[in-house]
Amino acid sequence: MELLQHLIDIFLHIDKYLANIISEYGTLTYALLFLVIFVETGFVIMPFLPGDSLLFAAGAFVAIDALNIYALIGILIVAAVLGDTVNYLIGRKLGRRAYAISWINHQYLDKAEAFYEKYGAKTIVLARFVPIIRTFAPFVAGIGRMPYAYFITYNLIGGAAWVLICTLAGYFFGAIPLVRKNFELVVLAIILISILPILIEFWKARKPAKNQA
Repeated sequence: MELLQHLIDIFLHIDKYLANIISEYGTLTYALLFLVIFVETGFVIMPFLPGDSLLFAAGAFVAIDALNIYALIGILIVAAVLGDTVNYLIGRKLGRRAYAISWINHQYLDKAEAFYEKYGAKTIVLARFVPIIRTFAPFVAGIGRMPYAYFITYNLIGGAAWVLICTLAGYFFGAIPLVRKNFELVVLAIILISILPILIEFWKARKPAKNQA
């Protein structure tokens, strides 16, 4: 319970945590941001790490010259692409045996597989903007043995698009006084918008079940 409360606190106060990190560690902040994005996208057991909100917050700090925009974007794109690649390779190595592993959330795995079946290779791009699915999509692509040439192409496009859109959104909107004064609400709104596709899919899945009953 304490861990959940701490994670919620990080989500809602990501700007304060990041401000303290930048102040205390300086350029090492880039390494930390790299690590968080790499782990969130690279390992199926870590889908709860902040992704969209962290990119937005980092972009906002670029606007006040606390971080360098070119270094930030370059490092984060590499982290996102490498993370998905590792996840893909793990899924490819495990294959269908992944469904027998107890510490992998099978519900999220099934959702990612359904997403993959619906959108095909484009899932690697689209899933970047959907928390949890973002972490499981490359893993499922590996399990399904998507040709690596297809995977790496969509991985590069999706990783670059995700980092650029979220970071530049923070850069351009984070400097607005109204946004800065209500930063916690903005981050919360980003999280809610991000999980909206999941909620819609859940509602669609529940509706046929009710009709059958």
